[in-house]
Amino acid sequence: MQPFAVVSSRLVIPFFHVVLLASSWAAVKMPALFSNHMVLQRDTSVPVWGWADPNEAVSLEIAGQKVSTTANPNGKWSVKLQPMSQPGPHLLIIKGSNTITIEDVLIGEVWLASGQSNMAMTVGASNHAKTEIAAAQFPQIRTFLVARNPAESPQEDCKGNWVVCSPATAGTFSAAGYFFAREIHQPLQVPVGLINSSYGGTPIEAWTSMPVQEGKPELDAVFKPWRNLLSKPYDPDEAYKKYEKHLAAWKLAEEKRLIEGKRASYPPQPPVHPRKDQKYPANLFNGMIAPLIPYCIRGCIWYQGENNCQPGLSKLYQMQLPLLISDWRKRWGQGDFPFAWVQLPYYKPQASDPNVPSEWALMRESMRHSLSVANTGMAITIDTGDSNNIHPMDKQPVGKRLALWAKAKVYGQDIPYSGPLLASHTIDQNQMTLSFHHAEGGLKVKGETLKGFTIAGADQKWHIANARITGNQIIISSAEVTSPVAARYGWADHPECNLYNQSDLPASPFRTDAW
Repeated sequence: MQPFAVVSSRLVIPFFHVVLLASSWAAVKMPALFSNHMVLQRDTSVPVWGWADPNEAVSLEIAGQKVSTTANPNGKWSVKLQPMSQPGPHLLIIKGSNTITIEDVLIGEVWLASGQSNMAMTVGASNHAKTEIAAAQFPQIRTFLVARNPAESPQEDCKGNWVVCSPATAGTFSAAGYFFAREIHQPLQVPVGLINSSYGGTPIEAWTSMPVQEGKPELDAVFKPWRNLLSKPYDPDEAYKKYEKHLAAWKLAEEKRLIEGKRASYPPQPPVHPRKDQKYPANLFNGMIAPLIPYCIRGCIWYQGENNCQPGLSKLYQMQLPLLISDWRKRWGQGDFPFAWVQLPYYKPQASDPNVPSEWALMRESMRHSLSVANTGMAITIDTGDSNNIHPMDKQPVGKRLALWAKAKVYGQDIPYSGPLLASHTIDQNQMTLSFHHAEGGLKVKGETLKGFTIAGADQKWHIANARITGNQIIISSAEVTSPVAARYGWADHPECNLYNQSDLPASPFRTDAW
């Protein structure tokens, strides 16, 4: 598969523009990430880079270190700082033909938070917003919000600035990211920097670089609609007329929603050429991830998948998520840095028929299968959804469960960090026994009886199962299935399920079949 391109007319650049381009780095310049209130990763060598005149001498000073280098013929320079552990604050001074002083630099834990709208959703839009914001006096927690910028090719820089957490600013922080950062900061007592690169309503392929996606026949279902769209002429005037009609209809519907006391909805977005669309493969990697590389991070948290919950795409995600992880890890050059994601919670009205297909269940399965990738984790959040809102407000447990994994697997704390995951199953006459990982101390039910289990025979017809707990196992059966073959749990868009471990962490939905 060849990468798509839009052919444009040849540009004639006047001579004085060439002069301006050639001298655009006449003064030392830093990427937006290197700015006041930044957080640098502790206890490891840290890349620092920027631009200057070709062959210009550049020096840096911070925390008693002084390093120097020379810009290459293209005006790019980079150095590596030795590992630092003192939190600061420090000054970072960069000198060339000019001097840049970056103030209030902290040394701590840096995490990239990425994904779509549920990562972008702010503290101000989450549950208990007023209480959370009033208590958000954490000057050692900072965030850098990467400006939205779909791009057709990898960019060298982005727009954004570091913001110190306080009651005046916390409302703008990513809710999932902030609650994760707070859970890390408080027990470790170290600064935490959160780089928030997220964009609502976007698919995973937009966040993955083009070279690792093109040419893969498995991804043809992703690229084919774009090929078809780009094969047709694009009329910006006609597109804008359609947008105006959609906007007018949205405004009328929104007035009705407000009168009925319903939540506000997102307005339609102005049209752009398909090749520049934020959903186009690799466009968000180019504009919102590439500029961050190789800023040193401890790891990444990821909340995305809703946009890929479509027929034929949900199962494909179990290839796409590992592909993104390996792509980012290779480009950062930090080995297999920690990477954890949020398994999607329940959504949409309750499905009463267990034989109704569920794309959300398939997506959760794809996420569970992706745990086979080394040094990864998953926050199980099946119980934190909202049947009427794809943006559930209950983000506190999302951040906490991501942080449990980080504290256990990244920071070495001996604590439970995951809900039960199916380990194996056996069949004995008319019943099935299900065994679980992360069930130390036994399993438990929230409520009077276990719910969410179904069982089927060779006819592939699903029936509600009777389920009971025996230690760290579940035994299920149904009078309607005399010879069981397969079992499922929580297999619906909005399943009714209530299995937990003794740490009050919910079990992940699963199935034993591949039907």
